[in-house]
Amino acid sequence: MPGPVTEDAFAKVNLTLRILGRRADGYHELRSLVAFAQTGDRVTAARAEGISLDVTGPFAPALEAEAGNLVLRAGRALRELAGVTAGAHLTLEKNLPVASGIGGGSADAAAALRALMRLWKIEPDETSLAALAASLGADVPVCLASSSALMWGIGERIGRLPLPAFWLVLANPGIALSTPAVFRELAAPPLDALPSDPALPAFATLERLVRWAAEEGNDLEAPAIALAPIVGEVRDAIAATADCLLARMSGSGATCFGLYPSEAAAGEAVCALAAAHPGWWIAAGRAL
Repeated sequence: MPGPVTEDAFAKVNLTLRILGRRADGYHELRSLVAFAQTGDRVTAARAEGISLDVTGPFAPALEAEAGNLVLRAGRALRELAGVTAGAHLTLEKNLPVASGIGGGSADAAAALRALMRLWKIEPDETSLAALAASLGADVPVCLASSSALMWGIGERIGRLPLPAFWLVLANPGIALSTPAVFRELAAPPLDALPSDPALPAFATLERLVRWAAEEGNDLEAPAIALAPIVGEVRDAIAATADCLLARMSGSGATCFGLYPSEAAAGEAVCALAAAHPGWWIAAGRAL
């Protein structure tokens, strides 16, 4: 019997996030440049009779009452899609804060799909797998590859996009922000028609990436700060660290990130932030 299979669920960071408007189907049309930081959760899959899940790690208590965990849903959906009779026991090591704007649940589901495909030795066709991922959540398709990309539509349209090397520092003040509440605060106008596909930008240098990202912004940052002013405090604290090239909230919050040119600069920022704010969750990782 094959041994357990482990996959990393890297933190998803929205370097930019534009909300173009509310569609007729109720979803929001978006455009977002996404990167992944080399820090996150971990999913392990081992052979078993049925599909089951254990959650460990520092943020496990936040998921104990979540019977419909996205990892379980991903496993059951993949088993049905592929017609697999084998089961799996899944273990989720939860290191990322829950409901924090860095795609933890989506990355976990994507890691579960990758682990189970290796465990069960299956290769679903690309179209079916993409549809399954999208059915689990708007961020799951981009998390499947865990590589930098421009995503648009409701997140299902993805253009892979190589980025220059940089490091990310993530900080969360220990609060959870409701994504629907942030969108309600934004009150995006309805769209008369769906926009055309965007052109993929090219980033020959880190300076060019930072300049483009600064111009794009995150449309959810202001409404999130209106609901939870501490998000602005976290962003500003990151921005004040040495060598920070860009500081912003990720997704719908409350996690904020700083972009740094080197591992040493990111490490110094972590030390400074941890010393000044010992109650915050802080992590750093190279952008994948």
